[in-house]
Amino acid sequence: MARPRNPLLSRERIVAAAVALVDAEGLAALSTRRLAAELGVSGPSLYNHFATKDALLDAVIDHVLGEVDLSMWAEPPGEWQLPLLAWARSYRGALVAHPQLVPVLAQGPGRRANALRIADAVFGGLVDAGWSKGEATRIGALMRYFVFGSALGSFAAGFVDDEQVYAGDYPHLGEAHLLAERQRQVDEGAFETGLTALVDGLVLRFARQGRSRSAS
Repeated sequence: MARPRNPLLSRERIVAAAVALVDAEGLAALSTRRLAAELGVSGPSLYNHFATKDALLDAVIDHVLGEVDLSMWAEPPGEWQLPLLAWARSYRGALVAHPQLVPVLAQGPGRRANALRIADAVFGGLVDAGWSKGEATRIGALMRYFVFGSALGSFAAGFVDDEQVYAGDYPHLGEAHLLAERQRQVDEGAFETGLTALVDGLVLRFARQGRSRSAS
């Protein structure tokens, strides 16, 4: 029997093609017709794997979340600062690699397996390290807000590279025109500054929590 001209479809192949399409052209480009053309198949054949476009989008989102490293939370319980730092960096890295999907990724986990694995690993790691369940929940939410906020857009790219825009009226912005060309350095530096400040603050909060428990 002759081999098929195109490789057989699989969920993994469809999702990978969908992620590549969205990364290249944005979420609006994702349609079953366009995706079928990219894969060299007929549109109806996609429905054998995904009943609806929403189901496909869910799989795309969960695929991206699967890129987030969670191995740091498998370390023996007790340590939380270094895992929290490493996880936040990996999380942001996955978002920055797929900027077109960030607004959709910001939605709650719903039933997405990888999203729930992230929530489970972070919450469990924090509780095992000694945080109360309430505090662990708030820290997980706080870090998620921070990571997504840092990935939603570029601070540095918002400044035009025309020096004349800032001359005269904005005496403290004499070098603002240089920010755009230093976008990655500025944005990553801002993320690291905020991340370490957050964790430093949490260290103090953790110590106060411990003293409070000792007093009671």
